[in-house]
Amino acid sequence: MAVIAFQGRPGAYSDLACRQARPGWTTLPCPTFADAIKAVHDGRADEALLACENTLAGRVPDIHALLPDAGLHIVGEHFQRVEHCLLAVPGTKLSDIRRLHTHPVALGQIRRLIRELGAEPVAQFDTAGAAEMVAKWRRHEDAAIASSLAGDLNELVILRQNVEDAAHNTTRFYRVASEPCIPDPESRNILTTLLMRVSNRPGALYAALGGFSRHGINMTRIESYMLNGSFAATQFLMDVEGHPEKPALAGALQDLRQVSDDLKILGVYPSSLSRRDGTTNA
Repeated sequence: MAVIAFQGRPGAYSDLACRQARPGWTTLPCPTFADAIKAVHDGRADEALLACENTLAGRVPDIHALLPDAGLHIVGEHFQRVEHCLLAVPGTKLSDIRRLHTHPVALGQIRRLIRELGAEPVAQFDTAGAAEMVAKWRRHEDAAIASSLAGDLNELVILRQNVEDAAHNTTRFYRVASEPCIPDPESRNILTTLLMRVSNRPGALYAALGGFSRHGINMTRIESYMLNGSFAATQFLMDVEGHPEKPALAGALQDLRQVSDDLKILGVYPSSLSRRDGTTNA
């Protein structure tokens, strides 16, 4: 049976995302993103699903550091709505709850619930781990904020669903594999993820990105970060629309190679249906 790796505990939102991105596949929990990447290299997993950005928390820094040298190819993307559930042991009433356990980021997303219950927010290492702890303690005073999957796996009951303050809490993932799976150039709705480096001098970024405008290429994402801690050059990770074998993007990449250093294509893959139908923030 095919296996897809993720960073986190069983029942984490990444686990849920794997099950939706690859129905029927076995999910493999890994302590870190690096471990998930290694699982693909070692052959323990066919793919890995790596969180890259969230509509509330922004980019996932670890992925930007790991992807350039991961030796894997992006073969798809997946959007996962983060729907926080209030989980407790069976028989718990809302009035029983004194402490809410979850990841620090999730605590910042449930301020209304914390005020309503008057409960003490307790930071834990992750959401699924918090559910595991509450299930182990079997105390009505302690509840967890995690996914419905974490509740199912730990035999907790859902006291309330969608307790997050914002309805647009969505995480985007890159689906990566050891071999590329490049779509046909004539396919529609293709994304290409690029990595490039430019020196820190006036006009360098303008010159590097100008080709996309000249060739009519839409850029859906650009992230910058320093290269090896140096202030002398900046590395950029970009998602652009189009296939590198089609004239428009091929021309833009040719222009880019003239003014940038170390241009690398990390993946060419179909865009998510969620992106196309506008439900990425739903």
